Amino acid sequence: MTKTIKTYLFILLLLFFGAIAIEYSKPKPINWSRTYNETHKIPFGMFIYFSELENLFPNSTVEQLGITPYEYFDERYDWENDQYEISGTYMYIDEVMLIDEVSAGELLNFASEGNSIFISSTSLPETIQDSLGISTDVEYNFSGNGSFSFANKRFANDSISLDRGLNTIYFSELDSIHTTVLGYQRFNFEDKINFIKVDYGQGAFFLHLQPIVFTNYNLLKNDHQKYTAGVSSYLKDDTIYFDSRNKKRNAMSDSPMRFILSNPALKWAWFLALISLLVFVIFNAKRKQRIVKIIKPNENTTVAFTKTIGNLYYETKDHNNVIEKKITYFLEYIRRVYFLDTQLLDEKFTKHLALKSGRPLGATQKLINLVAHLRAKSDCNEDDLLNLNRAIEDFHNN
Repeated sequence: MTKTIKTYLFILLLLFFGAIAIEYSKPKPINWSRTYNETHKIPFGMFIYFSELENLFPNSTVEQLGITPYEYFDERYDWENDQYEISGTYMYIDEVMLIDEVSAGELLNFASEGNSIFISSTSLPETIQDSLGISTDVEYNFSGNGSFSFANKRFANDSISLDRGLNTIYFSELDSIHTTVLGYQRFNFEDKINFIKVDYGQGAFFLHLQPIVFTNYNLLKNDHQKYTAGVSSYLKDDTIYFDSRNKKRNAMSDSPMRFILSNPALKWAWFLALISLLVFVIFNAKRKQRIVKIIKPNENTTVAFTKTIGNLYYETKDHNNVIEKKITYFLEYIRRVYFLDTQLLDEKFTKHLALKSGRPLGATQKLINLVAHLRAKSDCNEDDLLNLNRAIEDFHNN
């Protein structure tokens, strides 16, 4: 290893450890991503609420759904008795409810059998909205702060105010016969409905439009947990089927790279090491590359063979034989390319050849006359051969 390479390696190592030191000395930025993941401890994760579910519902068990609602509940439906083998509350908390129409229909069936569906999301599937006779709208002129309260006066002391992560979605249309208003939100000067219960069959849907209240940030801020507990108190103390954000299809890899890429300092150190290694390999390979041996292309023996045969005929002065073969090949070319019968080289044949080849009629007639003349001549000389070859070449080239 030369002194120059050692110097480069030393500089790269210095940059590598320097980048790590800088990253570790910087304060770790707060991740405000709204993941609503029950395993995340970031501000807008749901680790606290999910951990407290057993305390909120002491007589319940919590089942995490790692598959779609349709796949989970359909497997637990008794088709002989026409009823579900399980009962309880399906719970979904996320920014947007992303489920397919089949799963939405399955939730409607599950609720109609006397079970509860709790959804806290800013966007509800159209299938559920149409079936329940509800719709939502957006309130504009948002001031930045919002207060949340319950319709039940017994929860008057559980009202809270939030200032981060809010949305202004509210229920604009309801089915007054089957719907009970449970809560309101206020951003300006008017209360808007954000929490309802909709009876469906023998069960009910509990729909809430502010999933942000279930996150770690809001549960730890002041006494906001009382509002979240109040929302949860409307649910039965029965089995909870929690539609987990940490589903199998979104599970992260268990490879060592997962830890490296999750840490900003290690991630940038890894990228810097890869880039440095790539630069080193490129420059080192450029200096050490071996001389590429020049390989001559294979000689076209067909051309050499043709030249040999041509020279043989030319040296023997057998002009009649060469002229006969050239005429034969030329007529075969006309049959193959222009699809003309060459048995009779008359005026009709000449006109057809001139039309198909695009050659002037006079030049074409001159060539055909020369071919006919040489075929009838018994003793051809070298000039005849050269004239024929020149005329055929002119025909091909023009």
